[in-house]
Amino acid sequence: MNNFINLKNVSKIYFKKNKIKALNKINLNFELGKTYSIIGPSGSGKSTLLNLLSLIDEPSSGTITINKKIINYNNQDYNDKFRASTIGLIYQNYNLLNDFTALENVSLAELALNDNLRSSKLNAKKILTSLGLLKRINHYPTELSGGENQRVAIARAIINKPRIILADEPTGNLDVNNSKKVFKSLFDLKKSNRVIIFATHNRLFADMSDCKIEMIDGNIKSVNG
Repeated sequence: MNNFINLKNVSKIYFKKNKIKALNKINLNFELGKTYSIIGPSGSGKSTLLNLLSLIDEPSSGTITINKKIINYNNQDYNDKFRASTIGLIYQNYNLLNDFTALENVSLAELALNDNLRSSKLNAKKILTSLGLLKRINHYPTELSGGENQRVAIARAIINKPRIILADEPTGNLDVNNSKKVFKSLFDLKKSNRVIIFATHNRLFADMSDCKIEMIDGNIKSVNG
C-alpha cells in the first residue's frame, strides 16, 4: 500500500452564530497512482475536506500527513511553498486573472517558484497545446468559453508537476459536452506518482474514479474502491 496522504481523526468546526461541525473525525488514506471522487449533498463537507488537503485551511483537531510528514500549521511559509510545488488546485469558478492572457495565467504559476520568464512561458505553451488550446493562448478569460477557461485552469494547476491534484466541482458551471472534455483532461493526468482527488455532484464522473468516497453531514458514509 502506497499511502501518500493520511488523515487521522480530522475534524473541522466553524464558530459563526452557532457551532458548526463541518467535518467529524475523518480517517482517510490516499494512495499515489489513484483517482478519488468525493460525492455528497451540498453541506456534506466535500469542499471543507479539499480545503484542508490543500493546506488553505487547517483542522480544528486531528492530523494530516503528506509523504510521511505531519503538516505543521504554524509553519505557513513552508506550507505555502509546499502547496506551490506539490499541490495543483482546480476551482469551479476557474479563478483566472482577467487582465492576463491564458499563457500568462499559466506561466505565472511557475514564476511563483522560479524567476525564469522564458522557461515559464515555454512550459505554459506546451501544456496549453496538449490541452487543445494552442490557438487560444493569447486570449483573455473573457474571450474564452467556460470549457476553455477550465482547461486553462487545469494547465495552471499542473505546470509545476504536482504530485497532488485537487479539483472542487470542476465542471459545476459547464454544459455536458464541456464537462466530458474537462474530465477527460483530468483523468489523462493520472500518473503512478500522483494522486487526483475531486469533488463532484455528477455520479457518472464519480464512478470513473478508482475510489469513490461518499460524505454526509461531515462524516464518511462509504468508501468504495
